[in-house]
Amino acid sequence: MSADHLPDDLKDGLIAVGEAARDLKSPWWIFGGAAMALYGLTDLHVPDVDVLCAPRDARALLAALGGHVEPDPGEGLFRSAVFGRAPDQPILIEVMAGLEVRDGGDWAEAAFSSRRQVFVEDTPLFVPDIRDHIALYRLFGRPKDLARVELLERLIA
Repeated sequence: MSADHLPDDLKDGLIAVGEAARDLKSPWWIFGGAAMALYGLTDLHVPDVDVLCAPRDARALLAALGGHVEPDPGEGLFRSAVFGRAPDQPILIEVMAGLEVRDGGDWAEAAFSSRRQVFVEDTPLFVPDIRDHIALYRLFGRPKDLARVELLERLIA
């Protein structure tokens, strides 16, 4: 895909993730606002790149990006088996593994069943299918997530 519409910090951050993820053993995905930008949406502010992967790969990816694992208190709406940030990249990169979202009194796995390869310049990246991403945002259920559902649904209408 052409990266012409991506801000430089986002484009450079995505390339950094793709290069650092080349040796990961399990499937991984870019999601959130960065994935929405990769789908072609241009009228959004993307403050970070969210990556979902396996726990072993999350640690390796963070190390490759010069990031660090942070303790996840498991409180609030989300928790992760592994959570970390790589703040010294062109854009903040947040890496999650074993992501769960509170669904009433229980925890539900936040995962994708689809995986689509896209390219920024020559760097391969992976995003979920738009419908899979919509399902995740519906599970999250926050007002900002439901607003994103509306934007994504326009892409498949």
